Amino acid sequence: MELTPLFMTPGHLLDKFIKDFLQPNKDFLDQLHRAVDDICTFLKEDCFRHSTTKVQKVIKGGSAAKGTTLKTGSDADLVVFPSTLQSYTSQRNERDKVVQEIRRQLEAWQQKTQFEVTFEMSKWKAPRVLSFSLKSKNVNESVDFDVLPAFNALGQLHSGSTPGPQVYAGLIDLYRSSDLPGGEFSTCFTELQRNFIVSRPTKLKNLIRLMKHWYKQCERKLKSKGSLPPKYALELLTVYAWERGSGSESFDTAEGFRTVLDLVTKYQQLCIFWNVNYNFEDETMRMFLLAQIQKTRPVILDPADPTGDVGGGDRWCWHLLAKEARQWLASLCDALEDLLRPSGNCSERIRSPRLAPPCWAPPLLPGVLDPLKTRLQSPFPTPTWLDPMRPVTTLKSLGPQPPSLHPSRALAAPPESGSSPGPWSLHSELFSQPPSSATICLSPSLHAQTLPAPLLWCPPAGCPSALSCHGQLPRAVPPPTYCLSSHRPGDNKASTLPLCPGTGIELQNQGIS
Repeated sequence: MELTPLFMTPGHLLDKFIKDFLQPNKDFLDQLHRAVDDICTFLKEDCFRHSTTKVQKVIKGGSAAKGTTLKTGSDADLVVFPSTLQSYTSQRNERDKVVQEIRRQLEAWQQKTQFEVTFEMSKWKAPRVLSFSLKSKNVNESVDFDVLPAFNALGQLHSGSTPGPQVYAGLIDLYRSSDLPGGEFSTCFTELQRNFIVSRPTKLKNLIRLMKHWYKQCERKLKSKGSLPPKYALELLTVYAWERGSGSESFDTAEGFRTVLDLVTKYQQLCIFWNVNYNFEDETMRMFLLAQIQKTRPVILDPADPTGDVGGGDRWCWHLLAKEARQWLASLCDALEDLLRPSGNCSERIRSPRLAPPCWAPPLLPGVLDPLKTRLQSPFPTPTWLDPMRPVTTLKSLGPQPPSLHPSRALAAPPESGSSPGPWSLHSELFSQPPSSATICLSPSLHAQTLPAPLLWCPPAGCPSALSCHGQLPRAVPPPTYCLSSHRPGDNKASTLPLCPGTGIELQNQGIS
């Protein structure tokens, strides 16, 4: 069947497009899994048979292990953990020797079996990965492998368990004391990366397949213009968009596709991380994460490796990918005619934020607030009361002093003249201590409304706390400014912050006490 171009596919046929052109069939997957099992057996039982080196474990990674393989191009990542790599430093210094030994043993092994192995020449003098293609009588097509040696930082991780803070302590120390790029040792955490995706619903994995297919099209077009962000960043953005919806196993694929593209266009305001494997409870990790999330946007932290920022700030050419995403969004009403619901003006709806809560900088971070309490009821929702919601600014306060509100950056302009009124959104990123109340006032008007903060308790140091106050201000004609004041018991002073004009405000504090 000839591949139909994605841009010619109507929104209601995207699921069929994925099934026909992107999702591998059972025979293909069976062949792929047999090839992977053959190489795993070789690595565990034959590769170091006559050596003092022992293989502690072999972990399947990449799209084959996550369940997001595309029909075109079969590849598998295998991470081997030899006993000789006993630290992050030894992995960096000695992995090339392990790669060379695996290659020698593979060359000898293929002569005794029905396998045909074709090696890819590495451009690195000290390669960190062994890449090769495998053919056999059991596999009709060749399968591309990447075998990566790594330090067994996780040990024997039991199902459902998460690593302790000591697992990351040495990694953070090494990251701080050297010029190593973030994510240098992400292979050590392949098991966690795989687990983060593999348990997701099949339909979400299919949406990931669609985003990977779109990315490959962009890559072919843009590779000569600059280095694009990694595909893994698109995977995480897709998961994030789904989580910020209802997290349902059934959702509209076209709406999900549009939502992720919209996130790509707003890359300069993204700050996303999960605390499924690491969190703020450990002091070392807490301070490290606070530094990480204040880096240049976009920030998208690897849920398995806190040093791995696949957003990368200015490291990659996000602007190229964002330009492509904007072009796709602009054509959705024509090429994907039912991608957006038919009601309302299409161009206006494209400009309106469709994801809740707003995810500009930073959104409600997964794990900081209970996602079950922040999800809306429909996947990739478009609730009318959220359409005009726009972020105004980010507040930051670090250290033991009373809350002092410091404006960080303006994230949005006031609503255009004539637009429907609606709440603004203000994100308070960090408070050293939670305020007892938040006052929103019109200035120089005397109108004011004080919102009692439901955060009159102070959790132990390091525990996440969440504040959500909602208040609708009276309409002003026209108010020159708004301000936000923060008060604490016994403190006669109030810290104020000017706000852009609007009709209301929502205060959300994801502070760490």
